[in-house]
Amino acid sequence: MALACTAALAATAACGSSDAGTTADGKVELTVATFNEFGYEDLLKEYEASHPNIKVTHRKTGKSDDHHQNMFTKIGAGSGLSDIEAVEEGWLAQVMAKSNQFNDLTKIGPADVKPDRWLKWKSDSATTKDGALIGYGTDIGPLAMCYNKDLFAAAGLPTEPEAVKAIFATWDSYFAAGDQFKAKTGDKAWFDSAAQVFNAMVNQNKVGYYDVDDKLVVDSNPDIKADWDKVTAAVAKGQSAKLVAFGNEWNTGFKTSAFATKTCPSWMLGVVEKQAGPENSGKWAVTDAFPEGGGNWGGSFLTVPKQSKHPKEAAELAAWLTAPEQQIKAFTSKGTFPSQVEALTAPALLEQTSAYFGGAKVGALFAEQAKKVPAAQHKGPASGQIQDKVFNSALQAVEQGTSVDDAWKQAVEGSQKAAK
Repeated sequence: MALACTAALAATAACGSSDAGTTADGKVELTVATFNEFGYEDLLKEYEASHPNIKVTHRKTGKSDDHHQNMFTKIGAGSGLSDIEAVEEGWLAQVMAKSNQFNDLTKIGPADVKPDRWLKWKSDSATTKDGALIGYGTDIGPLAMCYNKDLFAAAGLPTEPEAVKAIFATWDSYFAAGDQFKAKTGDKAWFDSAAQVFNAMVNQNKVGYYDVDDKLVVDSNPDIKADWDKVTAAVAKGQSAKLVAFGNEWNTGFKTSAFATKTCPSWMLGVVEKQAGPENSGKWAVTDAFPEGGGNWGGSFLTVPKQSKHPKEAAELAAWLTAPEQQIKAFTSKGTFPSQVEALTAPALLEQTSAYFGGAKVGALFAEQAKKVPAAQHKGPASGQIQDKVFNSALQAVEQGTSVDDAWKQAVEGSQKAAK
C-alpha cells in the first residue's frame, strides 16, 4: 500500500501527507515544537484521547538556542514551522519583531480564553502595540533569594528566612550586607556572578535596553548605568565569586559554598539541589523577598505561526495546554511554575514544600513572588542578545580586571552593533 500510495501522488491528503496537515485516516495532524522540559508528554496523549479527530506530533529539541534558531530559519524560508511553536522569553522580542508571521490568538483562539487568564505582565509581554496576542503564556520564573545559612552564620548575619528579609529589601541593603559579609569572612564571595545580579536589576526597570519605540537607549538610560555602577562597585569590593553561570566552576560552587547568595527564580531550586548535592540538604534556604520587590527570569509562550494549515485547531490545543488545570499537571510533572491567575491558588501548587530547603512552602512562596513582578518591560529586537552576550561579557571582563570605564564602553559599543 505504501508503494502504491507513493506512486500515485503522495502529496495528496488521502496518502496521509504531513504537508496537507491530515493523516491517512483523515485526522487533523498538529505538530507541536518545544524545547527542554514543558511537561507535555502525558498531556498531549490526554488531548488525543479526548479529541479522536486530532493526531499530535511532538517535536522536542534539547536546547532552547537550537530550537529558536531553527524556528527563525523556517520563518525566513517561509515553510516548515510547526502548528504550535514554543517561544522562550529571552527570544520573545525577536518573535515580536516578526509578529506578522504569527496569528493573533484573540481572533483565532477559543472565545472564552482572554488575556486575563494570565498574570497581566505575562500576557502583556506577548501583546503587540496594536493589541494582537501572539502567545499563550506557559510557565514563569518568579524571583526570590536563596542563601547559604552556614555562610550567613559565619558572618554574624541572621539565618532564618523571616529574619533575612531586611537584607534583601533593596539593592542598597543587599550590597551593604555584602560589605558586612566580606568584612567577616574574607575569602568568601557574597554572590556568584555580576551578570546574574545585573540582569535581574535591569529587568526590574520600567525601561530596559530599548524604549517603547524600539530605540536603543543603553547609553542614555540612567537606570542601566546606575545598576552597572552598583554591581561593578560590589565587584571591586570582592563581593563576586567571578563565576560564569552554568559553567563547571559555578556548578561546583554550590557544593563548596563559594558564595553566600543567589538570585533564585523558581526553577533555580532544582539547580541548587542538584549541584549542592544531598550532603548539603538544609544548608541552602530560600526566602520570599527580593530586592526592590520582585522580578521574573524565565518562562515561555505557545504561538501559532501563520504557516499552520490548521490554525484554529492549533489555537484550541495551545489554549488547552495553557489552561490552569493543565499547567498544574505540567508543574507537578516537571516543576514548570504556572503563569495563570487561577493556577496560582491551586492547592497542588500552594501545598508544595521542599525538604531540601528546610521544608519551605515553596509553592506558596513563589506564587506570592509572581504577584510582585512589575509591569512587563518592553523588549527590543536585540534585547536578549544584549543581555546574554554583550553585558554578560562586559561584566565578566570587569571581574577579570578590565577597568569599569573600558568595560562600559565595550558594553555600549557591543549593544549598538547587536542592534544594527
